[in-house]
Amino acid sequence: MDATSRERLIAELAPHGVLRAGINMSNFLLVNRTDEHGQPDGVSPAMARALASALDLQMTLIPYDGPGDVADAATRDEWDIANIALEEERARVICFSPAYCEIQATYLVPPGSTLTVPEQVDKPGIRIAVKARSAYDLWLTRNLQHATLYRAATLDESFERFRDEHLDVLAGLRPKLLEQQAQMPGAVLFDDSFTSVQQCIGCPIDKPLAASYLADFVRQARTSGLVESLISSYEVQGRLSVAQ
Repeated sequence: MDATSRERLIAELAPHGVLRAGINMSNFLLVNRTDEHGQPDGVSPAMARALASALDLQMTLIPYDGPGDVADAATRDEWDIANIALEEERARVICFSPAYCEIQATYLVPPGSTLTVPEQVDKPGIRIAVKARSAYDLWLTRNLQHATLYRAATLDESFERFRDEHLDVLAGLRPKLLEQQAQMPGAVLFDDSFTSVQQCIGCPIDKPLAASYLADFVRQARTSGLVESLISSYEVQGRLSVAQ
């Protein structure tokens, strides 16, 4: 990239001279520790740092409680890039790169349930606990026709609602559901997934130069082995996968 092209890109992608990265703090696989300065760390912050390094920019993390909060800020000039999952509703205001990693979303059912595969869940009377405004909540909202969603503000609260209200199904990311399964002896985790949550880097939708650069950066991060090395470094192998 020549100097003029870089200047145009930086003017669009990071107009304040610092790359501001919006981070979803609720994804425990992508943000799973803090660094020596007490800042959020994990695969997602590391991807943002790698992007800033490639552009020779300083970076600051802008943490948000959940992905919906990140998306809400897209038009408020609070961040330059957003590391959240691709979802059609969010794509109205965010231009997403190809996915750099993915996580399976599936169902947990209580002991004695007759439900065994995702296709059986979308029936009248089936009650599903889910974390509000998660990527899989948005997918379920768009795709379910008969079952009813019971939303909760956090992952833990979605499990509590599932357990305490004796709901039929808990929707979530497979790694978290494995942990929650241990809290309910006899609960069954489906082998099959109902969707795969695609983790991407996004920018405001009115920034075509930035969007093109982010797409190229993510493709190179996948093919060069960077994403795979970060998954290993942050010890989330088998729970996160490099997107195909």
